[in-house]
Amino acid sequence: MQTSARLKCIDARCGLEYPIKTASVHCKNGHFLDVLYDDAPDDSLKETFLHRRDHGSSIFDESGVWRFRELINFAQIDTEDADACARTLVSLDGAEGRQSRPYHMRRAAEFAGMNPEGLFLQPEGYNPSGSFKDNGMVTAATHARMLGVTKIVCASTGNTSASAGMFAANEGIECDVYIPEGMIAPGKLSQAYQFGAQIIHVDGNFDDALKRSLDAAKTGGAYTVNSINPFRIEGQKTIPFRALEYLGWEAPDWIVYPGGALGNTSSCGKALSELYEWGWIKKIPRIAVINAEGASTLSDMYNGAGLRWNAGRPDMGLIEEHYAKMDAEGRLPDTRATAIKIGRPANMIKALRALELSNGCVITVSDSEMLDAMSVVGLNGFDCEMASGASLAGIKKLVGDGVISPDDTVVGILTGRQKDPTLPVEYHENPANAFARPPRS
Repeated sequence: MQTSARLKCIDARCGLEYPIKTASVHCKNGHFLDVLYDDAPDDSLKETFLHRRDHGSSIFDESGVWRFRELINFAQIDTEDADACARTLVSLDGAEGRQSRPYHMRRAAEFAGMNPEGLFLQPEGYNPSGSFKDNGMVTAATHARMLGVTKIVCASTGNTSASAGMFAANEGIECDVYIPEGMIAPGKLSQAYQFGAQIIHVDGNFDDALKRSLDAAKTGGAYTVNSINPFRIEGQKTIPFRALEYLGWEAPDWIVYPGGALGNTSSCGKALSELYEWGWIKKIPRIAVINAEGASTLSDMYNGAGLRWNAGRPDMGLIEEHYAKMDAEGRLPDTRATAIKIGRPANMIKALRALELSNGCVITVSDSEMLDAMSVVGLNGFDCEMASGASLAGIKKLVGDGVISPDDTVVGILTGRQKDPTLPVEYHENPANAFARPPRS
């Protein structure tokens, strides 16, 4: 199946369009871009996707991203042509998204106060680099291949650097990674080194690193693979695709994500909007975004300042005022959940769109709540990092507040596996922690 695709500015006051082979992540007026498709896919493809699980020798059918390639066909290829797929699509032997699907976790449901049949948690740590990032990095790398790119660049608190380095190494291209010095888990940093990425230390936090990386991309001709890249968003849409497929394309009541740079929130909103428009789902699930208390910009702006999507005309002045106040007060993100330790979420505008579409909500949880939830996931036999614990901790809080019903159907996304071994060791060696298993002599 071939389709027509283009890029379009998301700001209703602008709406500029560009051809799909455009490297810029913004329109000329500085607004974000969307990938748009001109043809609505027929829902008979649902059967095709199921048949592709018996993938035979096709890595593109095995891939949990490219199995849904008709829904993200920005490359505009014949999706049933194996040679066209091989020439165009990047894949790590079909591993990206391959093992990711929702699971019931009894102890997690008890912890959250939910009916065990209604709560699903989807571990994206089963991706080859250990986080959800591979879902979007494989599509960004595909677009980079389409453009003949020789270097990719990103800023990272860890997982992005691991994923970018992995795909760059696999493609035989360079990768520069800008990291906030001393603020990245060694397990994540070691992956970037292992894959041959060039590490560039930045004196500051993630927001400073992102600015440096974007400046470097503009002046050095490199290709940005952070989630402001619209092709990253296309790949991350397959996270809810897999969840919905597992549920027989019956939309749950809620989809819950940790809130960091907000690429996942943005991609989920875009996926749900398209599926609903195409008639693939009958309702749009509510999206809940869970911020860390110490990195709560979206919650502060959404719940405190009343910032909204406003039909594609968000009040940018409110955001600028908030950031200026943060700077004046010297307020920096402060949480041990490094994956969501972000003060200026790059995708906040697209996240506002997703929240409006889904009648969503934003809340905060503490570090101790995330650590408890992370440990509960572990007691179910699954691994997740502290930031992933935000999803389960947020579900528990929303159930306690009466926002989520114990009988709702909820999918919580566990965004990555544990790469900071000090966190669970510290947690379990302290008997004061609720789920600790301290050592005995």
